[in-house]
Amino acid sequence: MNIFKKLYCRIYQGIFRLILPILPYREPKILKSNNDISTLLKEKKIDNVMLVTDKTLKSIGLTKSLEENLTLSNIKVVVFSDVVANPTTQNVEDGLKLYKKQLCNGLIAFGGGSSMDCAKAIGARIVKPKKSLSKMKGLLKICKKLPLLIAIPTTAGTGSETTLAAVITDSVTRHKYAINDFSLIPHFAMLDATLTINLPKFVTATTGMDALTHAIESYIGRSTTKDTRKNALEATKLIFENLYEAYLHGENLKARQNMLLASYKAGLAFTKSYVGYVHAIAHSLGGKYNVAHGLANAVILPIMLKKYNKAVYKKLYKMALYVGLIDEKVGVEEGALLFIEKIEELNKKMNIGNTIKELKKEDIENLARTAEKEGNPLYPVPVLYTAKELEDVYYKLLV
Repeated sequence: MNIFKKLYCRIYQGIFRLILPILPYREPKILKSNNDISTLLKEKKIDNVMLVTDKTLKSIGLTKSLEENLTLSNIKVVVFSDVVANPTTQNVEDGLKLYKKQLCNGLIAFGGGSSMDCAKAIGARIVKPKKSLSKMKGLLKICKKLPLLIAIPTTAGTGSETTLAAVITDSVTRHKYAINDFSLIPHFAMLDATLTINLPKFVTATTGMDALTHAIESYIGRSTTKDTRKNALEATKLIFENLYEAYLHGENLKARQNMLLASYKAGLAFTKSYVGYVHAIAHSLGGKYNVAHGLANAVILPIMLKKYNKAVYKKLYKMALYVGLIDEKVGVEEGALLFIEKIEELNKKMNIGNTIKELKKEDIENLARTAEKEGNPLYPVPVLYTAKELEDVYYKLLV
């Protein structure tokens, strides 16, 4: 990267870091049960909510107890269950149309990151009816309070219940982009491990690795704070201690609850300190081929950490110490490499491969440009790379 572009990126990131303490972040208040939600809605005088979810969760009856609880409390529930993986602009417009038609006055996002991203984007369109989603891309393009938004994660990984981001895919171009605004942070989050018990093993694995990626990328970046470092470390420790157990024994409620807490803490970390090139590359693959985000992150993470090389050794060493993988007798480089090894080992034990089967060699140049455009100057990565320099990461992902 030429010196002028590098200087621009670091100045941009530096300014953001300086103003970080005065920005209006908030932590969603944690709810524990459906009764908590009903009580809250009554207090807020909200009597007609739209439940944003997907067809699978609706069909297996996972939303049933919540719907019944709300109905018994005389709160109307309008269900929008058409959310797709990697929600699209059309998906959002369909939800918006239903919200307006049914005269709803609140939103509940129920599901994984896709449901939460879709609900956030619907909320954005509600308060900015004359502004298209593409015009909201980037930072602080909404700046208006959304209707009450409650997030109920059914996977332990995305952390979307804590974040200011909604990732949307353009229905026509298939370009995937993030909308970032403080108003998108959910007001409340319900963390209920019973909703995650029947998750398929593959989903448990990949969403858990998504949370680990959030924790690690936020920790190794250059815009950390005392709180984000603390949350990232605590999340990483919880994931190393609980993810494989949740994968093997899905009925283990303690492991499941700890994974929800880990995802929440990792979300708090990265919503302030941001992520890095792992996410930028994963988003490009999700947009182009609809590759599951958690899967992409899991595969890319160790490759990217190796590419950063010595620039991240010290921080990875500290993470390895914190989670108990090593003691202080181990050297910095050895400890960092052992940490990366542990990530690879975790992937292997959970049957996550090390390639992306959908990736085509002829697409790599364009994909790398997309990732570079997303990452620079926004992400405070340990090392700045050009699109050309990111291409070798894609080549390592080829089957």
